[in-house]
Amino acid sequence: MEVDSIPWDVILAIFGVVVPIVAALYEFVLVGRKRLGYRIQMDTTATDTVHSEHAGALHQLRQGNGTLLVDPSFVLLRIENSGAINIDSNDYAVLDDDKVGIRVNFPGRTVAGAVVTELSDDFLRPSFAEGLGLGVRDGVIELPKVPLNRAAHYKVLAALEAIPEDGGRRRREGEAFEAPRIVGGIKGGVGSGGIQETKSRTGTPIQAVSLVCFLVLVIIAQFIVSVSGTESAVDCAKGELTLIGSTAFRPVLDDAVGEYRTTCPDADFTIETESSGKGAIRLNKVGEDDYEGPDLLAFSDGTVSDTNPMLVPRPIAFSLFTLVANKEAGVANLSMEQITRLFNGEIANWNDPSVGGSDRPVHLVDREGGSGTRGVFEERVLGGGGTATDNSEDCKTYTHEGTKGVIRCRRGSTEDVLNAVEDTPGAIGYSEIGLAKAHEKDLTLVSIGNQQASLEAADQGVYPFWETEYAYTYGKVSADSLTASFLRYLTNEVGKDIVRDHGHHPCDELEKPVVCRPVEEPTPTPSP
Repeated sequence: MEVDSIPWDVILAIFGVVVPIVAALYEFVLVGRKRLGYRIQMDTTATDTVHSEHAGALHQLRQGNGTLLVDPSFVLLRIENSGAINIDSNDYAVLDDDKVGIRVNFPGRTVAGAVVTELSDDFLRPSFAEGLGLGVRDGVIELPKVPLNRAAHYKVLAALEAIPEDGGRRRREGEAFEAPRIVGGIKGGVGSGGIQETKSRTGTPIQAVSLVCFLVLVIIAQFIVSVSGTESAVDCAKGELTLIGSTAFRPVLDDAVGEYRTTCPDADFTIETESSGKGAIRLNKVGEDDYEGPDLLAFSDGTVSDTNPMLVPRPIAFSLFTLVANKEAGVANLSMEQITRLFNGEIANWNDPSVGGSDRPVHLVDREGGSGTRGVFEERVLGGGGTATDNSEDCKTYTHEGTKGVIRCRRGSTEDVLNAVEDTPGAIGYSEIGLAKAHEKDLTLVSIGNQQASLEAADQGVYPFWETEYAYTYGKVSADSLTASFLRYLTNEVGKDIVRDHGHHPCDELEKPVVCRPVEEPTPTPSP
């Protein structure tokens, strides 16, 4: 198996889940199943290092016979159930007739007195009744076989005095006491079952820190795999590719080419969009001429003429279009019938009673012949009808004196249409939705039949102005070519994000991805 084919993201996700589970099972089921622990919470001398007149009774610690304690000290010992299972009195690893479960010895010191000072639960009190094992014998504290539920504990405070070593040497000032020796164990406990020293939990346990660090590393690794996976999803190809056709799809191509080049610097692109029709004609011609230059990829708003049998279509996106009007027109919604009458030249002023807009002459801004966007408009909004010949070059005045009728002009690109409508009071035109929204501050996006351009409205068959964006090649292309790689790029996650950013919808997100159509296709209202 190749390294690139290993699903590292899946492996890391499994590790991120399995390791914490194993750690929890190890800690609470295996290691922590039954554990008897102790903790030395205090072991200190009772004499003052710096003389103080306030020492009081600490200078008067005595044996029961009145003799002063030699180098007295105090020890506070905590006995606890530090495991996950209750400890019963018969769990202690001693003979059945032995009442003592734990013995505590203090090397170099003897016990002057000991008391049980704290119980986690009051019901532990009977375990320390007389005759049940609590006592001091030969300088050793003996503790009974106390049953302890989970997290239960008790504490023992002992007063001690030093035993001079051989030769009479006594502990030097500042010299530490030798640690107490705690002897005891339970049956079936962790390891050998012996009592184990526990640590105070005031800080963060090293196990928890280690687990957090592990999870952080897993997250970082997943991020790296995700980023590298995004890059590797682009099967980079070398070569030259010229993109032609739809001007409405130009913004998508600009961004997609920029992103592709970032990942694949050996690819060279040229974008020469004029119109869907001109792109198809050019692609067909170079194919028939056995063209030797850079590969061509043509984009079209909708399908091209059936007279080009060698042109192979590939659906890329579902595109929405919208009418755009100059704000001085005073309209925000038009019916299909009103739109048809406007572009047929039957309505000359926006204050016409059938429209109810401002007192402004109507100016129509159309696209050039061969435009895919114009073809979509004529087919889906005008019901298959065409538009009249233009009579103006500047969209504001007639080209020839004495001309009558509504002023009509044509522009070669979608961007030019939007600029002309924006600059001409009373003008109306049409555009794909992404570019139109970029001009929304200065233009009105006109609803059709009270429906704004949306995928939901198109799916329900109530918004008619939409089309499939196709990419055309001349015949089949090699799988390792730049053309094939760029087409795959447009349909992978990065490419689809770019398509969405410009108001289009990736085909595979529709319910009919193969044909890239809405659920219900609207039926255009025919011209009256």
